[in-house]
Amino acid sequence: MAATNTTTTTTTLSMKLLIDRKAQRLLFAEASKDVVDFLCSLLVLPVGAAVKLLGKEGVAGSVGSLYGSVEGLDYTYIQPGAAKDALLRPAVLCSLDSSSLLRLLPPQRPATAAARPSLLLYRCTSIFNSSCRTYITERACPTCGNHMTAAAQYLPPAAGGQMPVAGFVRGVVTYTVMDNLTVMPMSAISSFTLLNAFAVTDLAALQEKTVQLGYNEGLEILRASLQSKTVLSDVFLGRKGSGDASS
Repeated sequence: MAATNTTTTTTTLSMKLLIDRKAQRLLFAEASKDVVDFLCSLLVLPVGAAVKLLGKEGVAGSVGSLYGSVEGLDYTYIQPGAAKDALLRPAVLCSLDSSSLLRLLPPQRPATAAARPSLLLYRCTSIFNSSCRTYITERACPTCGNHMTAAAQYLPPAAGGQMPVAGFVRGVVTYTVMDNLTVMPMSAISSFTLLNAFAVTDLAALQEKTVQLGYNEGLEILRASLQSKTVLSDVFLGRKGSGDASS
């Protein structure tokens, strides 16, 4: 499947689907940390951002109509100081970094060091209270009340130092992703348990299919996650039970 947008080259991930050819159904998928991070990132995507990505006609329900009405609302009716773009193109603020948050989709505003405004921090210069020097702020000293004027420089971690690992889940295991996007750590025991739960008796009928997860698939997963409980089947096999299970 295509994994490149017409204007932006994006990351492509892959995962393995386990398909029961006899029953023509998808049992579950085997996914890496990066895939699970992408799925988790959907939970922090604002509704307005989802509509922006999928298009007003691409979402179920009435959210698309609401989005369109706000988009067309004249600024005469908007409160002074209120930003319409905050609703139509909301920023995503979360613990997931921009590389894992919808990492398959081209960022609306690339986060680069040059684009970030400088953050100026100041220390108190009071000589009467030693505890003043423990604070760094952008306002009056919380201890003595004096205005802080001694500039302090923020130093990022040195190259080669231990940096926090990006994403949400750890990469110590492979993960099982169910058709409805339920996620759990994968193990031999859990895999056998799932096969028993699906009442699979003919192991020869099982087939692995590796699928690519890129820009288009990421959008389709987002769309299907808002409408369906058979997301993986809908996106990678067509409608459940009717898709081609061949590799």
